Amino acid sequence: MSLSMAPPEVVLGGGAVTEGVVRVGDTVRRPVRASTPAVHALLRHLEAVGFDGAPRALGIDERGRQVLSYIPGSSVSRPLPAHAVSDETLAALARLLRRFHDAVRGFVPPPGLTWEHGSGDDGEPEIVGHCDVTPENVVFRQGVPVALIDFDLARPTTRLFDVVTTLRHWAPIADPADRDPLQRNLAVGPRLRLFCDAYGLAPRDRRRVIEVARLRFGRSYAAMRARARAEGGGWARMWASGAGDRIRRASAWLDANQDDLQRHLF
Repeated sequence: MSLSMAPPEVVLGGGAVTEGVVRVGDTVRRPVRASTPAVHALLRHLEAVGFDGAPRALGIDERGRQVLSYIPGSSVSRPLPAHAVSDETLAALARLLRRFHDAVRGFVPPPGLTWEHGSGDDGEPEIVGHCDVTPENVVFRQGVPVALIDFDLARPTTRLFDVVTTLRHWAPIADPADRDPLQRNLAVGPRLRLFCDAYGLAPRDRRRVIEVARLRFGRSYAAMRARARAEGGGWARMWASGAGDRIRRASAWLDANQDDLQRHLF
């Protein structure tokens, strides 16, 4: 195919950290990172076991970029639309995350792979989690979440850590002042219960949701500050926009409401 006939590159927005993500025809091109071989191994496993809620790894292009399959649908941007904050979406997302966790359960990462550092987990790794299920990283079709994208922060962790990280954005576990407009009046306690029920979270893990959320806030604050200083770019922009203050307010809100939230989990 001549250059004049090549599909145009369409910039894909939404991500706060990774720049240079474009769509080319039915593929997505992303910058290569140290973790790219690990992520591609994970995506190839998901393809092999028939999980349809993630892109396929298609290699590296002539410009040294990752090539992934494009998943039809749309992600959401902020301010969030009504369908993104509905109870139906929350339950469907929980089921999607559970399907992903079950699909990745048998994945044994090849030795020597590099995973992205995150805010840490709370125990011996059980699975490779997505670790960044934000609204921008979920593909919707007809208002229903059908796939996860942007696996750059995937790494060995626990199911519970991935669940709590997801709830951080979707319940949401955040000070009302920092939530999207349509999230500000949501009853977070019942939404925690709804998600955990739809996911099928075991009682032993439900007892630790609040504890792990608190642990995550402390580690997330330190990790984001370190990455902003060391890597700059999108991490620095998020930190400069007040990410650290938002994490601290979320932690304080969690402390003030923990008894009510815990009550709703059972």
